Amino acid sequence: MTTVIAAESSLVATSPTDSTSRRGPGRPRDQDLDQLIVGATLELIDAGDEVTVSRVVDRSGVSRAALYRRWPSLTSLIAAALDVGRVVPPELPDDVELRSALFASMLQGADSAALAGYTDERFRQRIRLVMADRALQRAYWTSHVARRRAPIEDALRRGVEQGRLRADLDVAACFDAMAGTAYYQVVVRGERLGDAATNARLEAALEVIWRGMLA
Repeated sequence: MTTVIAAESSLVATSPTDSTSRRGPGRPRDQDLDQLIVGATLELIDAGDEVTVSRVVDRSGVSRAALYRRWPSLTSLIAAALDVGRVVPPELPDDVELRSALFASMLQGADSAALAGYTDERFRQRIRLVMADRALQRAYWTSHVARRRAPIEDALRRGVEQGRLRADLDVAACFDAMAGTAYYQVVVRGERLGDAATNARLEAALEVIWRGMLA
């Protein structure tokens, strides 16, 4: 079944109190509640089921009021669930060989995500969902994707400051170009990152972009 995001996108609390907010003996910590809510949402997404507040509450066992306090909208909750298994890469050290680090980030990123449990099917489900819902697309970008770009963009800016890269370099556009080559392989060509031929094609494209970035 194709996943349908319910129109129940605004989470306005209907109850000012909630027993889960007053933790007693044996009650889960707030972080545990977060994991229950996100985990239940992800199970619905992976199963191709419609995601609604009622279904998330039923599957997670967490009250509506607890859910309302943690996410301002169902859209932001779905965005958080779609990002499970993805991580923000560490900052690149100042003395790193920039070309190698950039290429490794783009070529090995898919393998790292797979090891963390971010499967190819989940990636494709994410693409289907965000392309069908612009609000979800923007929420996912703002809350998650933009943060993962920061270490590479910072490294590019340092490359400019050190004179290794062009002074007029548009850092965001360069990242778009590099990441875009990878997305094209998967989304348009239907290839799988990690395959030798796909990686060779991607590396050739990155080399062209890299040469245009050099000072």
